[in-house]
Amino acid sequence: MNAIAQLLGRSGLLKPDLDYNLLRAAMVIIFAWFGYDKWFESEIRGLLPIITHGPLISWTIPVLGIGGTAIFLGASEWIFGTLLLLGFWNKKAGMLGALGATVTFISTLTVMPFVPDAWDAGAGGFPAMTINSAFLLKDLVLLAVSIYLLKQDVQRVVDEDAPRLPAGANVKA
Repeated sequence: MNAIAQLLGRSGLLKPDLDYNLLRAAMVIIFAWFGYDKWFESEIRGLLPIITHGPLISWTIPVLGIGGTAIFLGASEWIFGTLLLLGFWNKKAGMLGALGATVTFISTLTVMPFVPDAWDAGAGGFPAMTINSAFLLKDLVLLAVSIYLLKQDVQRVVDEDAPRLPAGANVKA
């Protein structure tokens, strides 16, 4: 086991910020793809059972209609993805993207208890999932990634804004 750990350690797996950069890149791709799909009414129609039962997003259909909801969700996902992408160079933009991603996945996870046919009655109901609940469960991991990126970006912004002392300066208490 130690030999495997040593080999993996030499492989670059422990390179600083590798996990941060991989997760950020993955989220950019996910938001680009999710946002693209939302521009099509067929995607929103497929999501109607989920959207209409979401305590935080159900308002979109009556207020914006199906087409407006598609545009709203697609544009939001592209904005958050773009901010996440910009976060490679600008931590404040990345922080806003991660915050938007966090809100997005909190919103979608709040739908889970209310989605029709979410639990497989033939298998005894909760916790036996159907495709409806399994589809939403992935958002738990995406929420965790969003919070991780948010934490990292907030720390980078705080560190960036912290006053710097000139080299050799002493701090007096």
